[in-house]
Amino acid sequence: MDFLSDVSLVDGPFLWFSIACGAAGGAYLLWRRRRSWLLLVPGSLLLAVGVVALIHWILVDLLSTFSENLPFQTLAWSVPAVAALILCAARFRRNSVRGRSLSVMAMLGVVLLCVVQINLYFGLNNTVSDLLGTAVARIQPLEAGLKRSPNAKPGPALSAWKAPGSMPRNGVLRRADIPGKVSGFSAREAYIYLPPAYQTASRPSLPLLVLFAGQPGGPADWLTGGQLRSLLDQFAERHGGIAPVTVVVDPNGSTNANTMCMDSNIASVDTYLSQDVPAWINETLDVSKDHKLWAVGGFSFGGTCAMQMGTSHPDVFASILPFAAEREPALAKDRSKTIADSFDGDVEAFESKTPLVLMQQRDFGGSGVYLVAGEADREFTDYMRELADAARKSGFQTEEHAIPQAGHSWDAVIRGMPGGLDFLAARWELPR
Repeated sequence: MDFLSDVSLVDGPFLWFSIACGAAGGAYLLWRRRRSWLLLVPGSLLLAVGVVALIHWILVDLLSTFSENLPFQTLAWSVPAVAALILCAARFRRNSVRGRSLSVMAMLGVVLLCVVQINLYFGLNNTVSDLLGTAVARIQPLEAGLKRSPNAKPGPALSAWKAPGSMPRNGVLRRADIPGKVSGFSAREAYIYLPPAYQTASRPSLPLLVLFAGQPGGPADWLTGGQLRSLLDQFAERHGGIAPVTVVVDPNGSTNANTMCMDSNIASVDTYLSQDVPAWINETLDVSKDHKLWAVGGFSFGGTCAMQMGTSHPDVFASILPFAAEREPALAKDRSKTIADSFDGDVEAFESKTPLVLMQQRDFGGSGVYLVAGEADREFTDYMRELADAARKSGFQTEEHAIPQAGHSWDAVIRGMPGGLDFLAARWELPR
């Protein structure tokens, strides 16, 4: 079973198997001797385009399941899947049992290819283990030996700390519940990365990085699609075992919920993230008490949330790593619906909590922001530049980077994260 868990879904034999299934299934569904079939094929493709467009409109504009348009690649690969369903149904009427069975198998082959390609674009599930969640399920709860001792003295400064010979080579992952004592918010489990230096007898005062995932999604996405442990282990190797203690926090409560990371009619999530989470971290983990060494980051919805936390609470989070952030939080593509549902239509109350407005009103000298978006993700690249311009004018130390040939996907995060961590390392003056 371990071998099966490690099977890659994004390259190697399985990828080629899906391509073969899709090609064979598509060829079977497209081929037929009847002249009427020649008209049905293009008609099916046009109908599929219409169905996908309709479903997209319902999800984005009518139901507000997503606050932004879905990536073009997702829609494009959905079309052949729907067309295959239509052609399969068209073959059922006059086919034998054997013919119907072959049609269903052919349709499933096309659907498999489309699903694999959509997953390949987003880069979320790289292995069977990622898809089934088995690797994440094996992460152990945070044990007492890794928690902060109530009477412990602060560890040595990073500049004075020397790595012992017994230090582990890699960091470890743990999970824990972070209660909403002040906010009343009920979050899913958080995941915690503890670098090699943290696992030594004399822990230094390590920096902290708090991360948020996208929506829909959850904290585990940073471990699967974001390959967080590998990225942080590589960073720790370059810095003598030192890396930020990293806590991946849930700001939504469920996969499809959208709290906008605000205190609003929906939930008191700003209070949870700015009060409950920092209080739990200070009580539970050995991290620096100097908030200049605290950073916050995230992808997509999580990147927007990170911008909100860094601009609303610069005294808590002095550095921000937003990946593919929106220009402002949103429940729906229709801005008026967002404001109506969250603040009873009070535009001023909503805007007073948005990063662009806060950056017009405050001086953020001493704060830093490293913005990333995929170069092919045009809409979010525009957001990145708008946010970067506002940040620069408000005093932020600012960098922005468009990742070549990347879209709105975890690929942009994986390729952008090393530069973001180096940005933090320079701000934190970490030893090399």
